[in-house]
Amino acid sequence: MLEQIVFFTLAAALVASALAVISARNPVYAALFLVLCFFTSAAIWLLLEVEFLAIVLILVYVGAVMVLFLFVVMMLDVNVAPLKEGFARYLPVGLLVAAAMLAEMLLVLGAQRFGLERFPAPVPNPPDYNNTRELGEVLYTQYVYPFEIAAVILLVAIVAAIALTLRRRPQVKHQTPAKQVQVKREDRLKIVSMPAEKREVES
Repeated sequence: MLEQIVFFTLAAALVASALAVISARNPVYAALFLVLCFFTSAAIWLLLEVEFLAIVLILVYVGAVMVLFLFVVMMLDVNVAPLKEGFARYLPVGLLVAAAMLAEMLLVLGAQRFGLERFPAPVPNPPDYNNTRELGEVLYTQYVYPFEIAAVILLVAIVAAIALTLRRRPQVKHQTPAKQVQVKREDRLKIVSMPAEKREVES
């Protein structure tokens, strides 16, 4: 009973903070509410005895990604007023899409498929249970090919991002270190011999 109360409390906080992320007028407040979303999600994962994923979520997303988001938002000082001017215009379309998504979720995640009677409460794991080992065994045995495909896709995305940033622009000056190393003295220094001029002294 206590576990259910804690779960529904955390779930309500998660939904409320997620709504606050998309409704906050200040982008800094939106980022802070997203941090609260991550913390409540990690707490729910702790209830599911998935401590490794909960700690990774806090360390990676809260400790690194959200700090970067906050830094960028506070440094750029984005003017969000022009961006929100068109929200009222597209509000009916947004409500229609939201209603369609809600109907699809109810059809897929309805009680006839994911009800509590079909999935009873999980049995507590023994004290020596290691979820990190279990996750690694499942990830690198049953899902090894999807994991490798995802790694290749991320690698291609990284290479594409680097290629886009290194494209040549005609207006931008750049240096070629290989050519700079090969430069000799004769290429940079030219000695010119010029006869000395004699100035006539007026008498």
